[in-house]
Amino acid sequence: MEVVIVPDATAGGELIAEAIATLVRRKPDALLGVATGSTPLPIYQALAAKVRAGEVDASRTRICQLDEYVGLPAGHPESYRSVVLREVVEPLGLDEGAFMGPDGTAEDVQAACDAYDRALGEAGGVDLQLLGIGTDGHIGFNEPCSSLASRTRIKTLTRQTREDNARFFDSLDEVPHHVITQGIGTILEARHLVLLATGEGKADAVAHAVEGPVAALVPASALQLHPHATVVVDEAAAGKLKLADYFRATYAAKPEWQGI
Repeated sequence: MEVVIVPDATAGGELIAEAIATLVRRKPDALLGVATGSTPLPIYQALAAKVRAGEVDASRTRICQLDEYVGLPAGHPESYRSVVLREVVEPLGLDEGAFMGPDGTAEDVQAACDAYDRALGEAGGVDLQLLGIGTDGHIGFNEPCSSLASRTRIKTLTRQTREDNARFFDSLDEVPHHVITQGIGTILEARHLVLLATGEGKADAVAHAVEGPVAALVPASALQLHPHATVVVDEAAAGKLKLADYFRATYAAKPEWQGI
């Protein structure tokens, strides 16, 4: 696992956007796994700016979802399909044909989960998966004590996660109780995992995930098992890292050709 400490969210977004651009230049039809929420917005904004400036041609890039609420009606502005279309697909100039995600409105939710897991494999696998981290250490919607071998499935959200997401709804009561999420085992199959965390509120979760033991209690700690995982954190989110100085030194001495 590589840990990169950046000054702020904007710098983190630019760094990761350039890594995505480098991937797309090498593999124009790359499958990019995207996360939702406020944290990854600087990534998408920086990447869209590169597309507009002609620095990268993303016209063949494919986009796939990490998770989706169960039960929100089609077209609901806070369904993750709507969010990804609005924040990623449209700004990159792509059409909906470039996008794939699980069906949160399916009558048979488990069948929809299984179908999405298969679809990711049939698409050739995810080349780069963007991740955030919850205050309790979750990735995707794999809440604490999720199996580290889990596949795409339905999960019940903790109250803490629902409270964290309530800012996107008119009230806590409107936040769904269930989601479809790629499992930890599914996530670990991506070729490159990139986690962005910003703000003091994520400092404990980052420290447990990066420096603590690999444990289902902290789902993000599973990134320690991946051969190519990058954790990008701002100074505030890095505040509890015991090895922060080491991470700064190793990144400063890293050969440029390695990228992130």
